[in-house]
Amino acid sequence: QVQLVESGGELVQAGGSLRLSCAASGSIFSIYAIDWYRQAPGKQRELVAGLRSGGSTNYADSVKGRFTISRDNAKRTVYLQMYSLEPEDTAVYSCKFTVLATGPYYGMAYWGKGTLVTVSS
Repeated sequence: QVQLVESGGELVQAGGSLRLSCAASGSIFSIYAIDWYRQAPGKQRELVAGLRSGGSTNYADSVKGRFTISRDNAKRTVYLQMYSLEPEDTAVYSCKFTVLATGPYYGMAYWGKGTLVTVSS
């Protein structure tokens, strides 16, 4: 089992910055994917950024150049640094951990409860 707790969401003005954190606890898997998703009111959840255990990253076109995903292995925490925030970035941001290590837990996914980011214009 993996437990995820997001934090860092708050109200910020357009053009501002925030850093979200996703702290993981529980079982340790050496091969994994961690993704940040967001869901705005009335909209479908969308993938924002992803990080693989090997270090590769990927971003949604809408956040490229503005958001950066990173990790601190010692703290077992993944971050989403967000710059130049826009009202359209307002959403609940959640992290998802997917086990990619071969074995009985392959493909299992764990979600945090999310943190709310509100960007005012």
